Amino acid sequence: MNPKVLIIDDDDLVATSLKKVLVKQNFDVHKCLDANEAKAAVAEFQPDVILLDIYLTTHNGIDVLRTIKKSFLGIPVIMITGYADVKIAVASIKAGAFDFLLKPIDLEQLTIVLNKAIENVRLKSEVDRLSTLLEEDELARDFFGKSTKIQKLVNSVEKLAKSADTTILLEGESGTGKEVFAKFIHQKSPRNNAPFISINCAAIPRELAESEFFGHEKGAFTGAAQKTKLGKFELAHGGTLLLDEIGELNLDMQVKLLRALQEKKFYRLGGEKEISVNVRVLAATNRNLEEEVAKGNFREDLYYRLNVAKVVIPPLRDRKEDIPYIAYSFLKEFNQKFNKEIHNIDSTALDLIKNYHWKGNIRELRNVMERVVLLCEDNELAEQHFGFLLDSKKQSDETEDKFLLQIPSKGVKIDLVLKALIQKTLKITNGNQVKAAKILGLSRSKLRYRMEQLGIEVTKQIN
Repeated sequence: MNPKVLIIDDDDLVATSLKKVLVKQNFDVHKCLDANEAKAAVAEFQPDVILLDIYLTTHNGIDVLRTIKKSFLGIPVIMITGYADVKIAVASIKAGAFDFLLKPIDLEQLTIVLNKAIENVRLKSEVDRLSTLLEEDELARDFFGKSTKIQKLVNSVEKLAKSADTTILLEGESGTGKEVFAKFIHQKSPRNNAPFISINCAAIPRELAESEFFGHEKGAFTGAAQKTKLGKFELAHGGTLLLDEIGELNLDMQVKLLRALQEKKFYRLGGEKEISVNVRVLAATNRNLEEEVAKGNFREDLYYRLNVAKVVIPPLRDRKEDIPYIAYSFLKEFNQKFNKEIHNIDSTALDLIKNYHWKGNIRELRNVMERVVLLCEDNELAEQHFGFLLDSKKQSDETEDKFLLQIPSKGVKIDLVLKALIQKTLKITNGNQVKAAKILGLSRSKLRYRMEQLGIEVTKQIN
């Protein structure tokens, strides 16, 4: 389905021109020429993003913006105007506008802003989903699991959250729920009524990183058409800022981030006024930052600035007893989403998902639960509903059973390779030379000759 854009502009020529351009770029576009009908148009068309002219003949666009935001808070609104006025831009942002563009509109810039707004809605939807799971403390604990290990971790995190300013570093493999923990920290903190803003450091182009963090002024770089662009630090003022995948941030940006964290002040790109913010910073990474520091990929001073308190989130394979609780949390979620009434996961199915490898951790488990709930026509999930996992596990096991040979860059002597190969084979057969010879495709006498040649002792147990 194409993204839906609603244009609210009483200038039919402008609205029609924008519509033609956006339709060619695979947007589904509807135009509204009457500000009095704007709210009804939003309700009927249900757009993903709105383009709103700030100077309408009979209405002030900012007033229309406020009206829309009262009923449709989640829809991003991009204001457009022919007048470059910083006061208007600031007023628009304060009223809830996602962004601010000047006429004549740079079509390339418009497309970038529209796609960013749509992506922002998607991310916000994901955060809202996590928020729903975390609204009730008992449900939150079911989501995290009930093992001693994870409950001890949740209790520690809850204590850390009570501080309004303590910086926390979240480490864990991809999919372990680092963002869930970050949202949990925000909700349990004194800042829970203020914004929770997340920025994915791995997804930002290097040349746009400073603008995304700190914002920019008009003309700061090519494409900076709008007068003022607020960065994530300003948007998170009073609340919590999650620096996701912090290990991917380039070294130049690490220096600028460190200064902002230490001083809680910064300049917008191209700006002359120093801006102060009050933000609690959380950082998340699937890398071992201490190792990255040793390799020279991450600044040591920034590491220690972020690592005031560290939370290491274990992978699912290290807490299998939590899997049923997490699976039931997802079952409840997708029952509601797909209007299903599946009330149980039978013991065979639970045993299967408990012993599955879950390389993608909670994210992979969620995807699997969404799939089986959507396709299931019964009132209970059974092993057959998870049959595709058995095929996946079989392929994985077959891959692991394959012989893998790694050769050091400096090379290795063939005798060392043969010796290691024979020793490992004898270990598998508990020293049985007949079985070992068969596995290696040798005669027993040939194997004995090789063992004597390489100095391998003939014993019944090779350790």
